[in-house]
Amino acid sequence: MTADAASAPADTAGAAGPEASRGPRARSATAYLRYVAGKLAGAAVSLFAVLVTSFFLFRLIPGDPVKFMTGGRQVSAEQLANYREQFGLDLPLWQQFTDYCGKALTGDLGTSYQFNAPVSGKITEALPNTLLLTGTAFLIYTLLGIALGTRSAWRHGRLGDRLNSGLALTLYSVPSFWLGLLLIVTLSVGAGPLPGLFPTGGMESGGEEGFAYVLDVAHHLVLPVVTLVAVEYGQTLLVTRSALLDEMGSDYLTTARAKGLRDDLVRRRHAVPNALLPTVTLIFINLGRTVAGVILVETVFSWPGLGGLFYQALSVPDLPLVQGLFFVFAAAVIVMNTVADLIYPLLDPRVGR
Repeated sequence: MTADAASAPADTAGAAGPEASRGPRARSATAYLRYVAGKLAGAAVSLFAVLVTSFFLFRLIPGDPVKFMTGGRQVSAEQLANYREQFGLDLPLWQQFTDYCGKALTGDLGTSYQFNAPVSGKITEALPNTLLLTGTAFLIYTLLGIALGTRSAWRHGRLGDRLNSGLALTLYSVPSFWLGLLLIVTLSVGAGPLPGLFPTGGMESGGEEGFAYVLDVAHHLVLPVVTLVAVEYGQTLLVTRSALLDEMGSDYLTTARAKGLRDDLVRRRHAVPNALLPTVTLIFINLGRTVAGVILVETVFSWPGLGGLFYQALSVPDLPLVQGLFFVFAAAVIVMNTVADLIYPLLDPRVGR
């Protein structure tokens, strides 16, 4: 053997560099960190795009907020100019935009025109009401959708599967505001022999304290939660059903059955966990939407949350409040979607490698 031949393996090993000397765990960790950095950078770009969109989009809405602030009173041109100067509306558009971005980075979303109060304070005030409504609905329709979707997929083609899928598609296609109004007519106002069982709107009747207050809020919560669950559970059901049907022909399920495992164990331990990846993404997106609430449902039921506040602000238009709410809504979805992307590789090691 020549000296050149003997040195060839050593030269090859040296050319491989540090990558070859590192173990699989180190390479996997590096790949995951790159994946995380890319997702975080994408989220930051998306948030900035939302900030830009929220500023320029709502300035296309017709209406003069200064005239709204005067309450329809006859005011002089000098007074109108003072209002514009007070809220910075007399500045060039580019300067308004830079001021808005600079303040938004510090958490200052401006001052509401109609409430004459900080936008962040109004959002903080209404947020718990929205989380109570949409959070309750989110838990119910997520669990219901996964349970019924799993059952439908495992017994696909049978009568129960056809009924579940047909009902889910029908309700998912129904406008939420129309279903809410229908429930108000039938279960709040009463129709024919049916008496009115639930309040027509609002969050409380007033005058209640302690446990009676909790029951009062729960009573007002029933119809809007039923509306949201009926409209939203179908999406989770259909995604879960489709993902599980894709898994059912896999070899590992045949092997599990060949080992003598009961059909119920094969479904719960093997099929469902591997089929939940698309559902996980949907769950986190819906979790982000929980912060936004459902504007139409909150408006129909006069629920004092972020959705109703957005509708009020849009009708003015209260530009700082509309911009702030739009940014919070979009940011919640972006953040939750990013969290789902970061969790994905932990559930499926093939992602992000």
